[in-house]
Amino acid sequence: MDEAAPAPAPVPAVEVLLAGGRHALATDGDLVTSRERFEHAYREAERAGDASAIAAAALGLAGLWVHEQRTLAGTMQLQARLRHALSLVEPNSSVALQLRVRLAGEIDYRAGEHAGILGVLEEARRAEDPMARAEALSLAHHCLLGPDHGPLRRGLAAELIEESFRTARRSDLLMGLLWQTVDMFLDADPQARRRLSELRAMLADRDHLAVRFVVSAIEVMLEIRAGRFAEAEKLATVCAERGATAGDADWAGWFGGQLFAIRWYQGRVAELLPMLGELVHSPTLSVVDSSYFAALAVAAAAAGDRLTATATLATLCRNGLADLPRSSTWLVTMSGIAEAAHLLGDADTAARVYAMVRPYAHLPTMVSLGIACFGSTHHTLGIAAMTAGEADTAVEHLAEAIRANLAIMHWPAVTASRVQYARALAMRGRPGDAAAAQEAWAAAREEAGALGLTVADADAGPGPRPSRAAVCTREGESWRIEWGERAAVIGHSVGMTHLAALVASPGAEVHAAELAGGLTAPSTRMSGQPLLDDTALGQYRERLARLSADLDELESGGEDARAARLRAERDWVITELAAATGLAGRTRRFPDEAERARIAVGKAIRRTLARIHAADPVIGAHLRDTVRTGMLCSYQP
Repeated sequence: MDEAAPAPAPVPAVEVLLAGGRHALATDGDLVTSRERFEHAYREAERAGDASAIAAAALGLAGLWVHEQRTLAGTMQLQARLRHALSLVEPNSSVALQLRVRLAGEIDYRAGEHAGILGVLEEARRAEDPMARAEALSLAHHCLLGPDHGPLRRGLAAELIEESFRTARRSDLLMGLLWQTVDMFLDADPQARRRLSELRAMLADRDHLAVRFVVSAIEVMLEIRAGRFAEAEKLATVCAERGATAGDADWAGWFGGQLFAIRWYQGRVAELLPMLGELVHSPTLSVVDSSYFAALAVAAAAAGDRLTATATLATLCRNGLADLPRSSTWLVTMSGIAEAAHLLGDADTAARVYAMVRPYAHLPTMVSLGIACFGSTHHTLGIAAMTAGEADTAVEHLAEAIRANLAIMHWPAVTASRVQYARALAMRGRPGDAAAAQEAWAAAREEAGALGLTVADADAGPGPRPSRAAVCTREGESWRIEWGERAAVIGHSVGMTHLAALVASPGAEVHAAELAGGLTAPSTRMSGQPLLDDTALGQYRERLARLSADLDELESGGEDARAARLRAERDWVITELAAATGLAGRTRRFPDEAERARIAVGKAIRRTLARIHAADPVIGAHLRDTVRTGMLCSYQP
C-alpha cells in the first residue's frame, strides 16, 4: 500500500493576512479591508520578529495613494513604521527601495515638494526594479498635481502604463490610465472623455473601488459642466457613498467641493456658510489643501458677512499668497480668493492674485483629480483685473474665458463669464461697449434660462451688492420674512414681534424697554414708516445720535475728560428715553426695568433669529449681522 502523501505545511497566519491585504488593495481597491489586514499582519509580524513581513505590512498600510493617513498621529505612525521596517531589511534590497520610495512620497507631499520622490524615482529606474519603479511613478505623479507640472505628469503616467506590463499588475495599469485621464482633464484636452471611456470599460470588466470613486467624481464634474444640477447633486451623493465604502479619506471633502460648485453656479453659495465653517477645520482634509478657506471667504462675502470673509482672507494671506502650497487645489484656491476679493472690493489682494495666476491662463480651474471645474482660469484673471480697476485687461480675459468655456462645454461657466464680461464692458465705457454689454447680457439671460438659472440685473456693478432691507409680513399666526428674492416663514412669537418692529424702521434705534412695553408691530407689509411720531422723543434720539458721534471722535482722539462728560450726558438721555416710553404712557424706573427689558428683549430676538436661520440660513445670516440688541436695539442693513 502506498504511503499517504504528507500534508502541506500550514501557511503562517501573517502570510494569510498579507495576501488578503494585497488582494483587497491591488485587486479590489478596498482600502478599508486592506488596512485591517495589513494592520493585523504588522502586529503579528512584530510579535514574531519577522522583518520581511513587517516591511510588507508597512508598505501595505501606506495604501494606494500618497497621504492616505490624514491625522498628524496617523501620519507620524506610518512614517515611524516605514523607517522601522527600513532599519530591519537589507539596504540594497528591492523592499528597501520600495520603502524609501514610499517615505519620500509621504514626506514630499506633506511639504508641498517633489525633489525627494523624483530623486528616488531615478534610483528605481537605475535599479531595474519594476515594482519599485511603478510605485515611484504613481507617487511622484501624485506629488506633482499642481499647475506647473502638466508635461512632466503626462510623461510619468505614460511610463507607468508601460511599466504595468512588466509588473503584470492590473492595478498599475488602472492607475496609469487614471492618472492619464486626470491629466487630460486638467489640461482641457479634448480627448479626455475618450480616455475616461476606456477607464470605464476596464472597471465594467472588473471593478476597483478606489479607482471607481475617482471616476464617479469626474462624472459629477461633467454633469455640473452640462448644467444638470439636480442630477449632479444626486451623483455627488452616490459618489460620496462610494468613497466612504472604498475607505478614501477624500469622500467628504470632495462632496463638499462638488456641492459648492453646484451652489456657486445656482447663485446659492451663501447657503453653504454653516457647512463650510465646519468643514474648513475637518482633519480629513489634505494638509496641502487651502481651498476650503477660500470657499468659506466666498460664501461669507456672498452672504454679507464681511467680518468672516475678511478674516478668512487674512488667514489665507497671513504669510503671503506665495506661501500657499502649489497642490492640486491651488488654482481653485486662488480663484476663490479672487472672487472673495471682488465681493469685498479688495483691489490689492486681487492684483496679487492676478500676478500669480497669469501664467496659468490657458488651464481650466479644476479641483483635485478633476472632481469639480470652475471654468477657464481666464475668468479668474478677468475678475481679479476688474476688481483692481483694470477694465481693458478684464474685458480681454473674460472674452477669452467665454471662448475657453465653450470649448470644454462648461455651460454654466459660459453664462457666468458672459455676465462678468458685460460688467467689464460697462466699466470700461468705450464707444460701442454699452451695446456689446447689452448683447452679452441678452445672451447670458438666454443661456441661464435654458439651465434654469437667473442672472443679476444688468446694472449690478462689480463688488458687494448694495444693502437691501428685509421685510416682515404678519400672516395669521405666522410671519413671512423676505430679503431680496428669498423668503422664510416662521410662527408668531414675542421675539418676532420685536424683530418686526426693528425691521419696520431700518437704521432707527429703539430702546429695549419700548419693545418690551408692547410696541405694536404693523401686521401688514411694512414700508419703513417711523415707529413713533412723538416730537420730544425724536429730539432725544437726535441728541443721542450726535452724542454718540461726538463720543467716537473724542475717544479716538484721546480726549478722555470731555468724553467722560459727554458719556454722562448720553446716559442721562438714555434714562430719559426709558422713562418717557411705554404702552399707554406707563412710566418705568431706570435702570431696573430697563435692564430687565434689555435682557428679555435680547433673548427673545436671539431665539427668533435662530428659528429664522433654521428656516433659511441666508436670511438668518443677514439678520444676525444686521440686528443689534442691547439697551438700544436696531436693524442696520
